[in-house]
Amino acid sequence: MNAAHALADTATLTKRSLAHVLRSPDTIVTTAIMPIAFLLLFVYVFGGAIDVGGARYVDYLLPGILLITVASGVAYTAYRLFLDVQGGLNERFRSMPIARSSVLWAHVLTSLAANVAALVIVTGVALIMGFRTNAGVGAWLAVAGVLLLFTLALTWLAVVSGLAAKSIDGASAFSYPLIFLPFLSSAFVPTEGMPGPVRWFAENQPVTPIVETLRALFAGTAVGSEIWVALGWCVGVLAVSWLAAIAITRRRFG
Repeated sequence: MNAAHALADTATLTKRSLAHVLRSPDTIVTTAIMPIAFLLLFVYVFGGAIDVGGARYVDYLLPGILLITVASGVAYTAYRLFLDVQGGLNERFRSMPIARSSVLWAHVLTSLAANVAALVIVTGVALIMGFRTNAGVGAWLAVAGVLLLFTLALTWLAVVSGLAAKSIDGASAFSYPLIFLPFLSSAFVPTEGMPGPVRWFAENQPVTPIVETLRALFAGTAVGSEIWVALGWCVGVLAVSWLAAIAITRRRFG
């Protein structure tokens, strides 16, 4: 089966998957509600008590909130894939002359589209709340690139969960640690004031370098080596998750 056929199959299945999302846009709104609630809570309730070196707290906070938005959104990918698997839809697709990779890629591309919409909503709310940036066009493109790569990595992790889960709750439960991981990073407060072991974990887990990279890009300052650490984490999670998803698919469906 040639590449053109595979791309056509992926496009067709992606349209099907996107149609489900468009028929229930509340999933996108629901994805954005929790990050917006965190944004409101921390800016208006806790922000005045947190010292972030003179910067506006909403500017400091937004990068971490965007990562929480993605972590919340990919849970729906695992949920939708689990329903397809349990309903026997994957077996029916595989009985047709459809590229095997197109089934998973349709879910992945749908996740990217839905998460982009949620990220735009959250960013819009932050702008209303006073978020301001010195980022130029190039920096905004870099922010978009980092967020898309992060979303792609977590989406393939969601695919693994959706394929391997035994229940609906299990399919989406993987996202809970991802949602709360930013709380143990520099997303909400600087790591300097954390106790030793907590600080070590915060500075050596994937969220902190990604947050620091986005924060520098928004501020229009030099990014430094953090961007390479951030990209390394994203690419590493993406590669491992993709390989795991392919292995599970071959084992379950042949």
